[in-house]
Amino acid sequence: MINLSVIAQLIVAISVIIVWVFRFDNIVKEFKQYELSDLTRALVGATKIALATLLITGIWYPSLVLIPALLMAFLMLSAQYFHFKVNNPWQKRIPSLFLMLLSLYIAAVTLNLIA
Repeated sequence: MINLSVIAQLIVAISVIIVWVFRFDNIVKEFKQYELSDLTRALVGATKIALATLLITGIWYPSLVLIPALLMAFLMLSAQYFHFKVNNPWQKRIPSLFLMLLSLYIAAVTLNLIA
């Protein structure tokens, strides 16, 4: 039986890959709105895709999950900050909030803080 943490890992990883690969034009607009450089956007994107890859790999190698989950949660918290900074509506804030909470859930399960 697949546990909820593995499902959460897949949701976070696939969501990040979809947004950063297939909805990249939207990412470009958002980073311009936040007044962040193209280099920052590229570094954030590469980091998120690498972390997403590690979360998927962590299904078979659980020792790889904790750090990527915590780093992904941090990046989603950063996204919340920038949404707040430019006063985006709640609809734009909810996806990164949901992914942050899922990432924290993954980390908590990995640390055996919750079942």
